[in-house]
Amino acid sequence: MIRRRSSRRAASVPRDLRARLEHARLETLALLRALDQAAIAPRDLPHVALAALARLDTDCAEALWALDQPPGALDLAAMVRDTLTSLNALGEIRAHVRIGVPAASRPRLQTLEPLIRAILDPREAYNDVHGANPQNR
Repeated sequence: MIRRRSSRRAASVPRDLRARLEHARLETLALLRALDQAAIAPRDLPHVALAALARLDTDCAEALWALDQPPGALDLAAMVRDTLTSLNALGEIRAHVRIGVPAASRPRLQTLEPLIRAILDPREAYNDVHGANPQNR
């Protein structure tokens, strides 16, 4: 019986989902830290796009949490469907955030973001994921 549940879970959850979620969260974190370090005035930030980005990042964090739940505890098909929708929207929302920054601040943001991304600890993908222990990954 346990074997069947594991097989069903593996079949319903894409093998690369965890890696995609971790990557997405690190990309978002790099952008947010770059915005912070670029010293853009709060009034000049694209608040609507940032709110959308926060919602999508929360979806990714919840999905990372869900992947660690016991088989049968959640509706995996719904979780995967919703998570893939969020992952597909993230790139566009991050682009809206970048475009929403004042033109004079964009070069600084474009410089900072990849530098920050390069030094992020992969465990930071699990920031704010309740009960996660990324050291076990």
